[in-house]
Amino acid sequence: MMIDFSKIGHNLEDSLTSKMLPHIWCSGCSLGTNLQSIIRGILRTGLDLDREVVFVSGIGCTGRASGYVEADGFHTTHGRAIPFATGVKLGNPDLEVIVFSGDGDLFAIGGNHFIHACRRNIDMTIICNNNSTYGLTGGQASPTSFEKTRTPTTVGENDPPFNLVDLALGAGADFVARYTSAHYKILPRVISEAIKTEGVAFIDLVSGCPAIYGKRNGYPTGEYMVKNLLEASKEIVPDENGTYLLPENTRIHFDSSVGYIRIPVGIFRRQER
Repeated sequence: MMIDFSKIGHNLEDSLTSKMLPHIWCSGCSLGTNLQSIIRGILRTGLDLDREVVFVSGIGCTGRASGYVEADGFHTTHGRAIPFATGVKLGNPDLEVIVFSGDGDLFAIGGNHFIHACRRNIDMTIICNNNSTYGLTGGQASPTSFEKTRTPTTVGENDPPFNLVDLALGAGADFVARYTSAHYKILPRVISEAIKTEGVAFIDLVSGCPAIYGKRNGYPTGEYMVKNLLEASKEIVPDENGTYLLPENTRIHFDSSVGYIRIPVGIFRRQER
């Protein structure tokens, strides 16, 4: 049966490009929830999506997001979301530039662009849909896949994953946070604060891919994934000595038989240079 989506309402329909719907994402995927959180975060700032915001994404499942938002956007080449975003910001500094892409796109072929954007402190918000896989192309190991997880490209064990929070802190981002897609009530507030930061703001948005990565690695359904993300999340407690920023205290722990064990979440840095 064909569904007439033009007759189905949505509480954010004015912010979505109806002609691009329905989306391509799998059942249980975090991306729909994440995109809604981002839109709510933008609206919370009072910005006009149509006139003041540019949405930039790379290649992969997350890359499709730029086409679903009722804002000017770029669906760029693989790994090049940040260079495109840099060009937009240099061309018109008054625009609010938001990069939304995946861990494979931003931290494999795009990794050098990320660290130099942080070094240059370009005013943009970078949100990584971190699901630890190349979901669109079959579930290959990504820069954030864990050592003992199973993927079609793993022989023996994967290389140790990047700790994206530690990487962003070391590269010099002004705002660094991590939450999960299950924190959809908190995320709009955090995203709006990131957008208001005058410099690079980075959010590691830990997400799930139950259809591809999850079935091989401990969370076979979207429902299990959301429960697992919430139960594994541990809010950071800042201290005067800054021990909460040490790599061992920001690292995510994962067990391929059950899913996530520990996900440190919170805002790890707020500053402006």
